[in-house]
Amino acid sequence: MALQRQLLAAAVVSALAAWSASASAQTTTANPVATDAAAPAQPALQPIVVTATPFASEEDVQVLAPAKVLAGDELKNKLGNSLGDTLSSELGVSASAFGAGASRPIIRGMEGPRVMILQNGMAVSDVSTVSNDHAVGAEAATARQIEILRGPAALLYGSGAIGGLVNVVNDRIPTELVGKPTGTVEGRYGSVDGEKNGSYSLDTSVGQIGLHFDGNYRDTDNYKIPGGAKQGDATPTSGRLPNSFTHETSGGVGASYVANWGYVGLSASTLDDHYGIPTSEMSFIDLHQSRYDIDTLVNNPFAGIEKFRFRLGYTDYTHTEKEQDGTPATVFKNRVLQTRWELTHAPLAGWHGTFGVQTEQGNYSALSASTGSSELTPPTRSSSFAGFLVEERQFGQVLASAGLRAESVNRRPDGASGLPGRDFSLLSWSAGALWTFQPGYGLGLTYSLAQRAPTVEELYSNGPHESTATFDIGDNQLKKETSHNVELTLQKTEGLVRWKGNLFRNKVNNYIYGRTNGQVDDSGAADPTGEFTQRFWSQGNATIRGAEAEVTYNWNGDGISARAFADTSRGTLDDLGSLPLQPATRYGIELGYKTGPWASGMKVLRAQKQDRLASFETYETPAYTQLDANLSYTQKLNGVKLTWFALARNLLNQDIRLSTSVLRESVPLGGRNFIVGVRSSF
Repeated sequence: MALQRQLLAAAVVSALAAWSASASAQTTTANPVATDAAAPAQPALQPIVVTATPFASEEDVQVLAPAKVLAGDELKNKLGNSLGDTLSSELGVSASAFGAGASRPIIRGMEGPRVMILQNGMAVSDVSTVSNDHAVGAEAATARQIEILRGPAALLYGSGAIGGLVNVVNDRIPTELVGKPTGTVEGRYGSVDGEKNGSYSLDTSVGQIGLHFDGNYRDTDNYKIPGGAKQGDATPTSGRLPNSFTHETSGGVGASYVANWGYVGLSASTLDDHYGIPTSEMSFIDLHQSRYDIDTLVNNPFAGIEKFRFRLGYTDYTHTEKEQDGTPATVFKNRVLQTRWELTHAPLAGWHGTFGVQTEQGNYSALSASTGSSELTPPTRSSSFAGFLVEERQFGQVLASAGLRAESVNRRPDGASGLPGRDFSLLSWSAGALWTFQPGYGLGLTYSLAQRAPTVEELYSNGPHESTATFDIGDNQLKKETSHNVELTLQKTEGLVRWKGNLFRNKVNNYIYGRTNGQVDDSGAADPTGEFTQRFWSQGNATIRGAEAEVTYNWNGDGISARAFADTSRGTLDDLGSLPLQPATRYGIELGYKTGPWASGMKVLRAQKQDRLASFETYETPAYTQLDANLSYTQKLNGVKLTWFALARNLLNQDIRLSTSVLRESVPLGGRNFIVGVRSSF
């Protein structure tokens, strides 16, 4: 921790020095000033800007980092109890679905540490990559938008983002002055689980100080299911999935000094989550996370540099897995300090780009709550140092983009464990081009090579994991993963009718996966009646290939709108059959209608049977049809915009089991659900 404190102090001093130097060199205006130059007048439908890119580009031009941005009413209508649930119907995205409390997004069949979760461009630093029963430490209910990215821009944030990244943007550190207070307040109730959810977000300013406040409260009971927990069991105990409750509260506050030269700000937030694990052990998790962030942006700090940005984040994360009677079993801890230094340079020989340095230091452990011994994973210190560069240039009708990231990763387990430390040198790069062969039409090709170091749990696990009922055994000789991904994209981005299609192939050398091997007792000894499934972290070469397509008409516009979509992917291990937990092929259609204060929509999603199983998997998930609908009415009342809304999910009351869930055989999704609520904005 001494080194962490030194790095923290140095980072703060550097940030304040940059602020002081810039402030003294430039005259500060007395009026509220945004950090960027004034933009030209925009059309009625504002373009959505992707913040997790070097140039904050609009969503429609993100072919080189294929993006989907959920914002506004679309985000609120899709909001679920977890991040995975919220994003599960997006193109190429499914969810791990470990009950209502924990569900992580899976992108193109890639899960866990291959999909980075960011909050305002900085890693969340929870332990959700360790196991599917661990919740993501970021709340979607208070987010302004959620971004899904792949391609060159992902190299800004981590070599391990082989599948892509998800960025939850909540603007906790203000970057502009709003003048009068603005914000949103929402309350909703759900029938399937008795959901009671309230959230708010408030931005205001005092002089040149911007202030932000947000919070969320969610409480749900065990959710209703259409039949039995296990398919074919028509006599469920109560018509509800046992131990699927959730209770979560979060809050955040931020402040920043904003001037014409940029801004400097800080924020603090907490997250408390208490949720059940719907397995036979009937365990539950108590989670607490504290997070502190600093963000500084200086415009034109010196010749040739358009922007300098420094960010620092410190996360203190703990969760305790408890047995049914409340006895603590395993305590997971993760303390992470991360910094990012970014410089955006002016065009040089036609190339415009961002380069910088990222550091991270973490202390992770999974210890016995009663003895403090290394029951699952020994205390392990990890550190990384990375340099990155992302550039783009226009060549006539062709926009080229390239990224490079070099990274050093070190793992150092506690000396008492007797386990060896490991060092990994990673080099990742990506290049692509978009040819606009006529206005609004583009053809893109991207190739990327990405390397990932094995995680602590993949290297050093050796013990029982109560919540997943597995006895995990790591391999401290695992090699780094290397992914070779090629993607071809064709799209139309203008007019009432827009469409895009993606073809991709990802070859991964030394792919790390969990291979199950029979039942054992809590000591790891073979036992046909044991409560734990033995799981080895293994490696093999894998190939994932697939396609995605989407066509929209007048999407988010007034009048009639429509969207048709489909995605499919298949992952295989060389000479060993399919990869585990692969998503099913899906297709569907959405229809909408807006007129005056009324807005309505309907979505039908069809998922096919998933019978492409790994050699150690036995359960085939059946096909299902999911029907959702929404209706809202918006009115003005004393200067406040009120939106009354009603949402219906799984109207057909289908028994839905996701092939990407390790609990698919015994944990279906919720049954028919009606959600009503009101949202105000001012």
